[in-house]
Amino acid sequence: MSSQNLLQVNGLKKSFDLSAGIFERKRSLKAVHNVSFAIRKGKTFSLVGESGCGKSTTGRLISRLLRPNEGEIWFGGMEISQKKENQLKAMRKKVQMIFQDPYASLNPRMKVRDIISEPLEIHTNLSKAERYKLVSEMLEIVGLNEYQADRYAHEFSGGQRQRIGIARALIMKPELIIADEPVSALDVSIQSQILNLLKDLQKEFHLTYLFISHDLSVVEHISDDIGVMYLGTIVESGPKEAIFSNPQHPYTQALLSSVPIPDPKLRRDRIILQGDLPSPVNPPAGCRFHTRCPARMDICKTIEPSSIKGRVEGHIAACHLLDS
Repeated sequence: MSSQNLLQVNGLKKSFDLSAGIFERKRSLKAVHNVSFAIRKGKTFSLVGESGCGKSTTGRLISRLLRPNEGEIWFGGMEISQKKENQLKAMRKKVQMIFQDPYASLNPRMKVRDIISEPLEIHTNLSKAERYKLVSEMLEIVGLNEYQADRYAHEFSGGQRQRIGIARALIMKPELIIADEPVSALDVSIQSQILNLLKDLQKEFHLTYLFISHDLSVVEHISDDIGVMYLGTIVESGPKEAIFSNPQHPYTQALLSSVPIPDPKLRRDRIILQGDLPSPVNPPAGCRFHTRCPARMDICKTIEPSSIKGRVEGHIAACHLLDS
C-alpha cells in the first residue's frame, strides 16, 4: 500500500445467499465482484453507476458494516477486511458515513444535540457538558445554530437534516467519510450548497471522501478520481479529467452521453443501450457488459477482460476493444 493512499481495496467480493423453496436450489446474489481501487489522502474518489451496480454495498464493505467474502481492505496501513467486531472500534472513529436519506438516518425520538453527541458518548470519556460544547461548535461549522440543537429531526428541512448528518459524521474528526448518495434526496438548489459545504469541510479538516452517486454532474463537481461500476465490478477508473474527456469503456461512454449540456445550441449524440440490466444472481459470462454493448465481439462472451492502462497515469479500463 502506497503511503499516499489512505485506503486501498484489492479484489473485493461480496455475495448474499438467497432463500430458496423446498424444490429450488440455493442461489446467491453477486453484489460486488473483484473490485479494486485506492483513495489518496485528502482526495475524493467517486463510485458512479446505475442503481443496483454495487456502489452502496462497496461502501458498506469498506466501513465494515458488511464483511467481504474475499479481498483485502487496507485502511491507514491496516488490513481490516476480516477483523472481528471488537477489533474494529478504533477504526470506526476514523471512518464515518453520510447516508442518502437525511431523515431516515436520524432518530426521530432524539434531539439533534443527542444525535450528534452520541458518537462522543460511545468513543470518548468526555463529560456531558464537554460533549454538548463540541456539538454547538460543530453545528456552527455546518451552517446551523446552537439554539437548534434542542429540536427534533422532523422540525428541519431536508438540507438542514443532511447538515445534521454531516455534523454527526464529523464530530469524531474522522479521516475517511463515506458519502452514500448524500444529495440525491435533495432539491437541486440545495444539492449545490451541500456539495460546496463538503468541499469546504474537506479542506478545513483534511478529509478523504469515498463519494457514491449515480449523478455524473454531481460526481464531476466534487471528484478527484472516479470509478465507473457496472453489475458489481469497476469497468473504468482514473482521474476525473481523463474519464470525462477521454472515456475508454463503452459503458462509460454511454453514461457520459446522457449528461445534459447546459447550452441549448449544443447537442450530444446519445448512446442508447439496448436490453435490460442483467440479474446479479446470474451475471453474464465473460465481460458483464457484453449483453448490452454495441461494440461487443465474440471474445467478450466468454473471457472476462483484464484492466488496460490508458495514456494518463492511473487511467485504466477493462475492455477487450482496448486490447485488440
